[in-house]
Amino acid sequence: MTMTGDEESRLAYFEAYAPQSDRSKKINQFYYKTLERLFSRIIPEGSKVVEIGCGTGDLLAAVKPSIGYGVDFSPTMIKIAQSKYPQLSFSCADATDFEINRELDYVIISDLFSTIWDIQKMLRHLRSIINSDTKIIISTHSYIWEPILRLAELIGLKPKRPKASWLTVKDIQNLLMLEGFEMIKAERKMLLPIYIPLLHTIINKFFANLPMINQLGLINMISARPVSKERKDYCVSIVIPARNERGNIEQAILRTPEFGISQEFIFIEGHSSDGTYEEMQRVQEKYRDKQIVLMRQSGKGKGNAVREAFDQATGEVLMILDADLTTPPEDMPKFYEALAENKGEFINGCRLVYPMEKQAMQLLNFFANMFFGIFFTFLLGQTIKDTLCGTKVLRKSDYLKIDQNRHYFGDFDPFGDFDLLFGAARLNLRMVEIIVRYKDRSYGSTQISRFRHGWLLIKMSLFAARKIKFVS
Repeated sequence: MTMTGDEESRLAYFEAYAPQSDRSKKINQFYYKTLERLFSRIIPEGSKVVEIGCGTGDLLAAVKPSIGYGVDFSPTMIKIAQSKYPQLSFSCADATDFEINRELDYVIISDLFSTIWDIQKMLRHLRSIINSDTKIIISTHSYIWEPILRLAELIGLKPKRPKASWLTVKDIQNLLMLEGFEMIKAERKMLLPIYIPLLHTIINKFFANLPMINQLGLINMISARPVSKERKDYCVSIVIPARNERGNIEQAILRTPEFGISQEFIFIEGHSSDGTYEEMQRVQEKYRDKQIVLMRQSGKGKGNAVREAFDQATGEVLMILDADLTTPPEDMPKFYEALAENKGEFINGCRLVYPMEKQAMQLLNFFANMFFGIFFTFLLGQTIKDTLCGTKVLRKSDYLKIDQNRHYFGDFDPFGDFDLLFGAARLNLRMVEIIVRYKDRSYGSTQISRFRHGWLLIKMSLFAARKIKFVS
Protein backbone atom coordinates (compact mmCIF):
# COMPACT_ATOMS: atom_id res chain seq x y z
CA MET A 1 0.00 0.00 0.00
CA THR A 2 1.36 3.43 -1.00
CA MET A 3 1.65 5.89 1.88
CA THR A 4 1.52 9.66 1.82
CA GLY A 5 4.31 11.66 3.43
CA ASP A 6 2.21 12.28 6.54
CA GLU A 7 1.39 8.59 6.85
CA GLU A 8 5.05 7.68 6.51
CA SER A 9 5.98 10.14 9.26
CA ARG A 10 3.32 8.63 11.55
CA LEU A 11 4.65 5.14 10.93
CA ALA A 12 8.18 6.36 11.64
CA TYR A 13 6.99 7.87 14.91
CA PHE A 14 5.37 4.63 16.12
CA GLU A 15 8.34 2.54 15.00
CA ALA A 16 10.59 4.74 17.13
CA TYR A 17 8.11 4.72 20.01
CA ALA A 18 7.54 0.93 20.05
CA PRO A 19 10.66 -0.06 22.08
CA GLN A 20 9.72 2.37 24.85
CA SER A 21 5.98 1.71 24.71
CA ASP A 22 5.92 -0.63 27.72
CA ARG A 23 7.99 1.79 29.80
CA SER A 24 5.65 4.64 28.93
CA LYS A 25 2.62 2.53 29.87
CA LYS A 26 4.22 1.69 33.19
CA ILE A 27 4.58 5.40 33.98
CA ASN A 28 0.88 5.90 33.14
CA GLN A 29 -0.25 2.46 34.28
CA PHE A 30 -3.26 3.79 36.21
CA TYR A 31 -4.81 5.08 32.97
CA TYR A 32 -4.04 1.91 31.01
CA LYS A 33 -5.21 -0.45 33.76
CA THR A 34 -8.46 1.51 34.03
CA LEU A 35 -8.93 1.21 30.28
CA GLU A 36 -8.36 -2.54 30.49
CA ARG A 37 -10.98 -2.84 33.25
CA LEU A 38 -13.51 -0.84 31.23
CA PHE A 39 -13.10 -3.05 28.16
CA SER A 40 -13.11 -6.22 30.27
CA ARG A 41 -16.46 -5.27 31.79
CA ILE A 42 -17.94 -4.80 28.32
CA ILE A 43 -16.41 -7.80 26.56
CA PRO A 44 -17.18 -11.16 28.20
CA GLU A 45 -14.21 -13.44 28.79
CA GLY A 46 -13.83 -16.08 26.09
CA SER A 47 -15.13 -13.90 23.23
CA LYS A 48 -13.64 -13.81 19.73
CA VAL A 49 -11.95 -10.40 19.50
CA VAL A 50 -9.89 -8.35 17.06
CA GLU A 51 -8.12 -5.13 18.07
CA ILE A 52 -7.28 -2.61 15.38
CA GLY A 53 -4.22 -0.60 16.37
CA CYS A 54 -3.26 -3.16 18.99
CA GLY A 55 0.21 -1.77 19.78
CA THR A 56 2.06 -4.27 21.95
CA GLY A 57 -1.11 -6.29 22.66
CA ASP A 58 -1.76 -5.50 26.33
CA LEU A 59 -5.42 -4.48 25.96
CA LEU A 60 -6.27 -7.41 23.70
CA ALA A 61 -4.73 -9.83 26.21
CA ALA A 62 -6.53 -8.15 29.12
CA VAL A 63 -10.03 -9.02 27.81
CA LYS A 64 -9.01 -12.73 27.80
CA PRO A 65 -10.39 -13.73 24.39
CA SER A 66 -10.80 -17.32 23.28
CA ILE A 67 -9.49 -16.16 19.91
CA GLY A 68 -7.58 -12.87 19.86
CA TYR A 69 -6.31 -11.20 16.74
CA GLY A 70 -4.29 -7.95 16.80
CA VAL A 71 -3.63 -5.64 13.85
CA ASP A 72 -1.11 -2.77 13.76
CA PHE A 73 0.80 -1.04 10.98
CA SER A 74 4.03 -0.91 13.00
CA PRO A 75 6.21 -4.02 12.44
CA THR A 76 8.11 -3.40 15.67
CA MET A 77 4.88 -3.14 17.71
CA ILE A 78 3.69 -6.44 16.21
CA LYS A 79 7.01 -8.14 16.91
CA ILE A 80 6.88 -7.10 20.57
CA ALA A 81 3.22 -8.11 20.91
CA GLN A 82 3.81 -11.57 19.49
CA SER A 83 6.72 -12.20 21.84
CA LYS A 84 4.67 -11.07 24.87
CA TYR A 85 1.49 -12.96 23.99
CA PRO A 86 2.28 -16.04 21.88
CA GLN A 87 -1.23 -17.42 22.53
CA LEU A 88 -2.70 -14.57 20.44
CA SER A 89 -2.37 -13.86 16.72
CA PHE A 90 -0.93 -10.62 15.39
CA SER A 91 -0.61 -9.19 11.91
CA CYS A 92 1.27 -6.19 10.54
CA ALA A 93 -1.27 -4.49 8.29
CA ASP A 94 -2.97 -1.18 7.69
CA ALA A 95 -6.34 -0.63 9.38
CA THR A 96 -7.94 0.02 5.99
CA ASP A 97 -7.03 -3.23 4.24
CA PHE A 98 -6.35 -6.06 6.72
CA GLU A 99 -8.08 -9.41 6.33
CA ILE A 100 -9.48 -11.79 8.93
CA ASN A 101 -11.05 -15.13 8.03
CA ARG A 102 -13.15 -15.83 11.11
CA GLU A 103 -16.36 -14.61 12.70
CA LEU A 104 -15.87 -12.07 15.46
CA ASP A 105 -17.84 -11.18 18.57
CA TYR A 106 -16.10 -7.85 19.24
CA VAL A 107 -13.82 -5.33 17.56
CA ILE A 108 -11.70 -3.07 19.82
CA ILE A 109 -10.70 0.37 18.52
CA SER A 110 -8.91 2.07 21.41
CA ASP A 111 -7.27 5.52 21.25
CA LEU A 112 -6.92 5.08 17.47
CA PHE A 113 -9.31 7.65 16.00
CA SER A 114 -7.02 10.49 17.05
CA THR A 115 -4.07 9.23 14.96
CA ILE A 116 -5.49 7.20 12.06
CA TRP A 117 -5.25 8.95 8.71
CA ASP A 118 -8.74 8.16 7.29
CA ILE A 119 -11.32 7.07 9.88
CA GLN A 120 -14.15 6.68 7.40
CA LYS A 121 -12.10 4.48 5.09
CA MET A 122 -11.20 2.24 8.03
CA LEU A 123 -14.87 1.92 9.05
CA ARG A 124 -15.90 1.14 5.48
CA HIS A 125 -13.34 -1.67 5.31
CA LEU A 126 -14.36 -2.96 8.73
CA ARG A 127 -18.03 -3.06 7.70
CA SER A 128 -17.10 -5.30 4.75
CA ILE A 129 -15.34 -8.00 6.79
CA ILE A 130 -17.49 -8.45 9.92
CA ASN A 131 -20.87 -10.10 10.42
CA SER A 132 -24.12 -8.51 11.54
CA ASP A 133 -23.72 -9.68 15.16
CA THR A 134 -20.27 -8.19 15.76
CA LYS A 135 -20.07 -5.34 18.27
CA ILE A 136 -17.62 -2.47 17.88
CA ILE A 137 -16.20 -1.02 21.13
CA ILE A 138 -14.44 2.33 20.73
CA SER A 139 -12.54 4.41 23.25
CA THR A 140 -11.44 7.97 22.50
CA HIS A 141 -10.31 10.97 24.48
CA SER A 142 -12.87 13.72 25.00
CA TYR A 143 -12.01 16.82 22.99
CA ILE A 144 -12.49 19.05 26.07
CA TRP A 145 -9.35 17.44 27.54
CA GLU A 146 -7.14 18.52 24.63
CA PRO A 147 -5.47 21.47 26.47
CA ILE A 148 -4.75 19.30 29.53
CA LEU A 149 -3.27 16.45 27.47
CA ARG A 150 -1.16 18.85 25.44
CA LEU A 151 0.17 20.32 28.69
CA ALA A 152 0.93 16.80 29.96
CA GLU A 153 3.01 16.21 26.82
CA LEU A 154 4.91 19.46 27.28
CA ILE A 155 5.93 18.68 30.85
CA GLY A 156 6.77 15.04 30.10
CA LEU A 157 3.87 13.30 31.88
CA LYS A 158 2.64 11.91 28.57
CA PRO A 159 4.65 10.97 25.46
CA LYS A 160 4.37 13.41 22.58
CA ARG A 161 2.32 12.13 19.69
CA PRO A 162 1.71 13.27 16.10
CA LYS A 163 -0.94 15.93 15.62
CA ALA A 164 -4.21 14.44 16.82
CA SER A 165 -7.73 14.50 15.43
CA TRP A 166 -10.28 15.53 18.04
CA LEU A 167 -13.77 14.18 17.58
CA THR A 168 -16.92 14.63 19.59
CA VAL A 169 -19.26 11.70 20.20
CA LYS A 170 -21.59 13.22 17.59
CA ASP A 171 -18.72 13.26 15.07
CA ILE A 172 -18.09 9.57 15.71
CA GLN A 173 -21.79 8.75 15.54
CA ASN A 174 -21.97 10.49 12.16
CA LEU A 175 -18.96 8.58 10.81
CA LEU A 176 -20.45 5.31 12.01
CA MET A 177 -23.79 6.10 10.38
CA LEU A 178 -22.15 6.96 7.04
CA GLU A 179 -20.49 3.54 6.90
CA GLY A 180 -23.43 1.39 7.92
CA PHE A 181 -23.08 1.28 11.71
CA GLU A 182 -25.45 2.27 14.49
CA MET A 183 -24.27 3.65 17.82
CA ILE A 184 -25.78 1.65 20.68
CA LYS A 185 -24.60 3.82 23.55
CA ALA A 186 -21.87 6.22 24.63
CA GLU A 187 -20.55 6.65 28.15
CA ARG A 188 -17.93 8.95 29.59
CA LYS A 189 -15.49 7.71 32.19
CA MET A 190 -12.59 8.91 34.35
CA LEU A 191 -12.34 12.39 35.83
CA LEU A 192 -9.03 11.75 37.58
CA PRO A 193 -6.46 9.97 35.33
CA ILE A 194 -3.79 9.65 38.00
CA TYR A 195 -3.57 7.38 41.03
CA ILE A 196 -4.34 9.11 44.34
CA PRO A 197 -5.31 6.58 47.04
CA LEU A 198 -9.02 6.64 47.94
CA LEU A 199 -9.61 9.92 46.07
CA HIS A 200 -9.37 8.28 42.64
CA THR A 201 -11.97 5.69 43.69
CA ILE A 202 -14.44 8.29 44.96
CA ILE A 203 -14.05 10.55 41.94
CA ASN A 204 -13.86 7.96 39.15
CA LYS A 205 -16.29 5.41 40.52
CA PHE A 206 -18.96 7.78 41.83
CA PHE A 207 -18.75 11.39 40.66
CA ALA A 208 -17.56 10.56 37.13
CA ASN A 209 -20.77 8.59 36.55
CA LEU A 210 -23.27 11.20 37.76
CA PRO A 211 -25.45 13.00 35.21
CA MET A 212 -23.96 16.25 33.85
CA ILE A 213 -20.68 15.71 35.72
CA ASN A 214 -20.01 12.71 33.47
CA GLN A 215 -19.83 15.07 30.49
CA LEU A 216 -16.39 16.05 31.79
CA GLY A 217 -14.95 12.53 31.61
CA LEU A 218 -11.65 11.92 29.83
CA ILE A 219 -12.64 8.67 28.09
CA ASN A 220 -15.56 8.22 25.71
CA MET A 221 -16.62 4.56 25.63
CA ILE A 222 -18.78 3.95 22.56
CA SER A 223 -20.57 0.75 21.55
CA ALA A 224 -21.82 0.26 17.98
CA ARG A 225 -23.14 -2.45 15.70
CA PRO A 226 -23.51 -2.98 11.95
CA VAL A 227 -26.91 -2.06 10.57
CA SER A 228 -28.32 -4.82 8.37
CA LYS A 229 -31.32 -4.18 6.14
CA GLU A 230 -31.69 -7.87 5.42
CA ARG A 231 -34.85 -9.39 6.88
CA LYS A 232 -34.57 -12.84 8.43
CA ASP A 233 -37.43 -15.10 9.51
CA TYR A 234 -37.18 -17.38 12.52
CA CYS A 235 -38.78 -20.29 14.31
CA VAL A 236 -40.36 -18.87 17.46
CA SER A 237 -40.84 -20.14 21.02
CA ILE A 238 -43.51 -18.26 22.99
CA VAL A 239 -43.06 -18.84 26.72
CA ILE A 240 -46.18 -18.35 28.86
CA PRO A 241 -45.45 -18.55 32.61
CA ALA A 242 -48.69 -19.05 34.55
CA ARG A 243 -49.73 -19.27 38.17
CA ASN A 244 -53.45 -19.33 38.94
CA GLU A 245 -54.33 -18.26 35.40
CA ARG A 246 -56.74 -21.05 34.40
CA GLY A 247 -59.16 -18.65 32.69
CA ASN A 248 -56.52 -17.23 30.34
CA ILE A 249 -54.80 -20.34 28.99
CA GLU A 250 -57.05 -21.04 26.00
CA GLN A 251 -57.25 -17.34 25.10
CA ALA A 252 -53.45 -17.19 24.90
CA ILE A 253 -53.64 -19.74 22.06
CA LEU A 254 -56.69 -18.31 20.32
CA ARG A 255 -55.57 -14.68 20.39
CA THR A 256 -51.93 -15.08 19.32
CA PRO A 257 -51.63 -14.52 15.54
CA GLU A 258 -49.45 -16.75 13.38
CA PHE A 259 -46.03 -15.32 12.53
CA GLY A 260 -42.53 -16.65 11.94
CA ILE A 261 -41.56 -19.90 10.25
CA SER A 262 -43.15 -21.90 13.08
CA GLN A 263 -44.51 -21.35 16.59
CA GLU A 264 -43.88 -23.32 19.74
CA PHE A 265 -46.02 -22.46 22.78
CA ILE A 266 -44.41 -23.35 26.11
CA PHE A 267 -46.79 -23.15 29.07
CA ILE A 268 -44.91 -23.39 32.34
CA GLU A 269 -47.05 -23.68 35.46
CA GLY A 270 -45.95 -22.37 38.84
CA HIS A 271 -47.67 -24.18 41.75
CA SER A 272 -51.24 -23.08 41.01
CA SER A 273 -54.26 -23.83 43.17
CA ASP A 274 -57.01 -23.21 40.59
CA GLY A 275 -56.45 -26.08 38.17
CA THR A 276 -54.21 -24.12 35.77
CA TYR A 277 -52.10 -27.15 34.82
CA GLU A 278 -55.17 -29.29 34.14
CA GLU A 279 -56.46 -26.51 31.87
CA MET A 280 -53.14 -26.52 30.04
CA GLN A 281 -53.52 -30.25 29.44
CA ARG A 282 -57.05 -29.73 28.08
CA VAL A 283 -55.89 -26.97 25.71
CA GLN A 284 -52.94 -29.07 24.52
CA GLU A 285 -55.29 -31.94 23.69
CA LYS A 286 -57.85 -29.66 22.00
CA TYR A 287 -55.38 -27.80 19.77
CA ARG A 288 -53.27 -30.64 18.43
CA ASP A 289 -52.50 -28.60 15.33
CA LYS A 290 -50.47 -26.28 17.55
CA GLN A 291 -47.05 -27.15 18.95
CA ILE A 292 -47.81 -26.88 22.67
CA VAL A 293 -45.32 -27.92 25.35
CA LEU A 294 -46.28 -28.21 29.03
CA MET A 295 -43.87 -27.73 31.92
CA ARG A 296 -44.00 -27.35 35.69
CA GLN A 297 -41.33 -25.12 37.14
CA SER A 298 -39.08 -26.63 39.81
CA GLY A 299 -38.60 -23.42 41.80
CA LYS A 300 -40.55 -20.27 42.57
CA GLY A 301 -41.04 -16.96 40.81
CA LYS A 302 -41.48 -15.92 37.22
CA GLY A 303 -37.71 -15.60 36.72
CA ASN A 304 -37.18 -19.26 37.51
CA ALA A 305 -40.08 -20.25 35.24
CA VAL A 306 -38.77 -18.21 32.29
CA ARG A 307 -35.22 -19.53 32.62
CA GLU A 308 -36.36 -23.16 32.76
CA ALA A 309 -38.66 -22.68 29.76
CA PHE A 310 -35.96 -20.86 27.76
CA ASP A 311 -33.60 -23.76 28.40
CA GLN A 312 -36.10 -26.18 26.85
CA ALA A 313 -37.21 -23.93 23.98
CA THR A 314 -36.32 -25.09 20.48
CA GLY A 315 -37.07 -21.81 18.65
CA GLU A 316 -34.45 -19.40 17.35
CA VAL A 317 -36.39 -16.49 18.89
CA LEU A 318 -37.61 -16.49 22.49
CA MET A 319 -40.70 -14.51 23.48
CA ILE A 320 -42.38 -14.01 26.85
CA LEU A 321 -46.15 -13.59 26.98
CA ASP A 322 -47.54 -13.10 30.48
CA ALA A 323 -50.51 -15.37 31.10
CA ASP A 324 -52.59 -12.50 32.51
CA LEU A 325 -52.81 -11.25 28.88
CA THR A 326 -52.69 -7.60 30.01
CA THR A 327 -50.21 -7.16 27.15
CA PRO A 328 -52.44 -8.26 24.24
CA PRO A 329 -51.29 -11.41 22.40
CA GLU A 330 -52.44 -9.66 19.22
CA ASP A 331 -49.41 -7.35 19.56
CA MET A 332 -46.82 -10.14 19.50
CA PRO A 333 -46.18 -9.83 15.72
CA LYS A 334 -44.91 -6.26 16.33
CA PHE A 335 -42.19 -7.62 18.59
CA TYR A 336 -41.30 -10.33 16.11
CA GLU A 337 -41.09 -7.91 13.15
CA ALA A 338 -38.75 -5.58 15.05
CA LEU A 339 -36.33 -8.48 15.56
CA ALA A 340 -36.79 -10.01 12.09
CA GLU A 341 -36.07 -6.65 10.43
CA ASN A 342 -33.04 -6.08 12.72
CA LYS A 343 -34.48 -2.90 14.24
CA GLY A 344 -33.15 -4.17 17.56
CA GLU A 345 -31.69 -7.19 19.32
CA PHE A 346 -33.63 -7.01 22.60
CA ILE A 347 -37.27 -6.02 22.15
CA ASN A 348 -39.08 -4.75 25.24
CA GLY A 349 -42.74 -3.90 25.72
CA CYS A 350 -43.80 -0.42 26.86
CA ARG A 351 -47.21 0.07 28.52
CA LEU A 352 -46.76 3.68 29.62
CA VAL A 353 -47.71 5.61 26.47
CA TYR A 354 -51.25 4.75 25.39
CA PRO A 355 -54.18 5.41 27.78
CA MET A 356 -54.87 2.39 30.00
CA GLU A 357 -58.07 0.74 31.05
CA LYS A 358 -59.08 1.87 34.54
CA GLN A 359 -57.94 -1.17 36.50
CA ALA A 360 -54.97 -2.12 34.31
CA MET A 361 -52.34 -0.36 36.44
CA GLN A 362 -52.88 1.46 39.71
CA LEU A 363 -51.46 4.97 40.14
CA LEU A 364 -48.69 3.92 42.54
CA ASN A 365 -47.56 1.19 40.15
CA PHE A 366 -47.57 3.67 37.27
CA PHE A 367 -45.26 6.10 39.05
CA ALA A 368 -43.00 3.24 40.18
CA ASN A 369 -42.68 2.11 36.57
CA MET A 370 -41.89 5.68 35.49
CA PHE A 371 -39.16 5.91 38.14
CA PHE A 372 -37.56 2.62 37.14
CA GLY A 373 -37.69 3.66 33.48
CA ILE A 374 -35.83 6.92 34.12
CA PHE A 375 -33.32 5.21 36.39
CA PHE A 376 -32.65 2.38 33.97
CA THR A 377 -32.23 4.72 31.01
CA PHE A 378 -29.45 6.39 33.01
CA LEU A 379 -28.10 3.04 34.16
CA LEU A 380 -28.03 1.19 30.85
CA GLY A 381 -27.20 4.08 28.52
CA GLN A 382 -30.18 3.17 26.30
CA THR A 383 -33.76 4.41 26.47
CA ILE A 384 -35.94 2.02 28.45
CA LYS A 385 -39.25 3.50 29.52
CA ASP A 386 -40.97 0.41 30.95
CA THR A 387 -38.59 -2.02 32.66
CA LEU A 388 -41.33 -4.13 34.21
CA CYS A 389 -43.40 -4.99 31.16
CA GLY A 390 -43.33 -8.77 31.07
CA THR A 391 -43.15 -9.06 27.28
CA LYS A 392 -39.55 -9.35 26.15
CA VAL A 393 -38.14 -10.86 22.95
CA LEU A 394 -34.62 -11.87 21.95
CA ARG A 395 -32.79 -14.49 19.92
CA LYS A 396 -31.91 -17.70 21.73
CA SER A 397 -28.25 -17.32 20.70
CA ASP A 398 -28.14 -14.03 22.62
CA TYR A 399 -29.98 -15.53 25.59
CA LEU A 400 -27.39 -18.31 25.80
CA LYS A 401 -24.68 -15.63 26.08
CA ILE A 402 -26.67 -13.92 28.84
CA ASP A 403 -26.96 -17.26 30.59
CA GLN A 404 -23.22 -17.94 30.26
CA ASN A 405 -22.42 -14.54 31.79
CA ARG A 406 -25.08 -14.59 34.53
CA HIS A 407 -22.37 -15.11 37.13
CA TYR A 408 -21.40 -11.44 36.66
CA PHE A 409 -24.65 -10.35 38.34
CA GLY A 410 -25.68 -13.58 40.04
CA ASP A 411 -29.09 -15.24 40.21
CA PHE A 412 -30.71 -12.40 42.13
CA ASP A 413 -33.92 -11.59 40.23
CA PRO A 414 -37.09 -13.60 41.04
CA PHE A 415 -39.06 -11.72 38.35
CA GLY A 416 -36.69 -12.27 35.43
CA ASP A 417 -37.12 -8.79 33.91
CA PHE A 418 -33.98 -7.25 35.38
CA ASP A 419 -31.96 -10.41 34.79
CA LEU A 420 -32.63 -10.14 31.06
CA LEU A 421 -32.22 -6.36 30.89
CA PHE A 422 -28.89 -6.39 32.75
CA GLY A 423 -27.63 -9.32 30.71
CA ALA A 424 -28.62 -7.65 27.43
CA ALA A 425 -26.94 -4.41 28.52
CA ARG A 426 -23.72 -6.23 29.38
CA LEU A 427 -23.68 -7.78 25.89
CA ASN A 428 -24.38 -4.36 24.32
CA LEU A 429 -27.54 -5.62 22.63
CA ARG A 430 -29.49 -2.86 20.88
CA MET A 431 -32.68 -2.34 22.90
CA VAL A 432 -35.94 -1.25 21.25
CA GLU A 433 -39.34 -0.74 22.87
CA ILE A 434 -42.69 -1.66 21.30
CA ILE A 435 -45.60 0.45 22.54
CA VAL A 436 -48.60 -1.67 23.56
CA ARG A 437 -52.03 -0.94 25.02
CA TYR A 438 -52.15 -2.28 28.55
CA LYS A 439 -55.41 -4.08 29.30
CA ASP A 440 -57.15 -4.96 32.54
CA ARG A 441 -56.94 -8.65 33.35
CA SER A 442 -60.14 -10.61 32.69
CA TYR A 443 -59.34 -13.46 35.09
CA GLY A 444 -57.55 -13.78 38.43
CA SER A 445 -55.63 -11.18 40.41
CA THR A 446 -52.13 -9.73 40.33
CA GLN A 447 -49.29 -11.78 41.82
CA ILE A 448 -47.30 -8.63 42.73
CA SER A 449 -47.02 -7.23 46.26
CA ARG A 450 -46.48 -3.50 45.67
CA PHE A 451 -44.40 -2.68 48.73
CA ARG A 452 -42.55 -5.94 49.37
CA HIS A 453 -41.68 -6.49 45.72
CA GLY A 454 -41.11 -2.76 45.17
CA TRP A 455 -38.42 -2.72 47.87
CA LEU A 456 -36.84 -5.81 46.28
CA LEU A 457 -36.76 -4.04 42.90
CA ILE A 458 -35.03 -1.03 44.43
CA LYS A 459 -32.38 -3.24 46.01
CA MET A 460 -31.81 -5.03 42.69
CA SER A 461 -31.48 -1.67 40.91
CA LEU A 462 -28.86 -0.43 43.35
CA PHE A 463 -26.99 -3.71 43.04
CA ALA A 464 -26.96 -3.38 39.25
CA ALA A 465 -25.81 0.23 39.49
CA ARG A 466 -22.64 -0.98 41.20
CA LYS A 467 -22.06 -3.63 38.54
CA ILE A 468 -22.94 -1.61 35.43
CA LYS A 469 -22.69 2.14 35.95
CA PHE A 470 -20.62 3.00 39.02
CA VAL A 471 -17.47 1.24 37.92
CA SER A 472 -14.05 2.62 37.12
